[in-house]
Amino acid sequence: MNAKDDNGRLVNASSDDTAQAAGNSIARMVETRSLMPTQLEDRRLIHREDSVRRQSDAFREIRTRLLWLGGEHNFVTLVVAVSPDSGGSFVARNLATAFAFDEFKTSLLIDCNLRYPAQHKALGVDPSGGGLIDYLEHPSIGIQSALYSTGIPRLRLIPAGKLRENTGEYFSSFRMRAVIDSLRCRYTDRYIFLDGPAIKGSPDARILSDLADFVVVVAGYGRDTPNAISQAVANFDTNKLAGVVFNNAP
Repeated sequence: MNAKDDNGRLVNASSDDTAQAAGNSIARMVETRSLMPTQLEDRRLIHREDSVRRQSDAFREIRTRLLWLGGEHNFVTLVVAVSPDSGGSFVARNLATAFAFDEFKTSLLIDCNLRYPAQHKALGVDPSGGGLIDYLEHPSIGIQSALYSTGIPRLRLIPAGKLRENTGEYFSSFRMRAVIDSLRCRYTDRYIFLDGPAIKGSPDARILSDLADFVVVVAGYGRDTPNAISQAVANFDTNKLAGVVFNNAP
């Protein structure tokens, strides 16, 4: 049986070898607008140069922890902040970038903060073709229409799409689970990162954790109290909790 990959190429879905080759071809994708280190720094994104070595190494350490937990399989990671403005989105996009450093891995960042989406702005992406919610409401458009290049090799973004107030119904839907499973299974070298809303004041983070293999909780350094962090962590299955990241950046 033939199917199309995320760039519209035909692949043989019945062949494990062909599927693996397709995954590797994604890992070697060439960006049409690769960002320079100075541009990445302007967007508060890590890169390989020495000017942000300390920050890059910090995210590499988190990557190493997740890969150890995940073993030989790719996985879905939910990144959520304890409270608003603690830097959850900042950590999510830089963690996705750290995974994309590896030439044999690809990252897919999905903006699931439907009330306050920020990833398309931070990455300089024009989501005119729609996003996650557009696809969930109208699946006939295909998920490919919601996949965007970011200027970072091997990193793609699915922006939130249309703003909505009642979001839990989307995240708990069969369609949402099906698209996450499909995106993960299509390529074995793809690692998915869900940028979720802050835990405090919203049930969406807990709902999204059902779709993830691991949860990374982001605490604002000097902002979130130990008690607030403990309460936030208690929302999640202890088997999924990868750890708490203390973050200085908003």
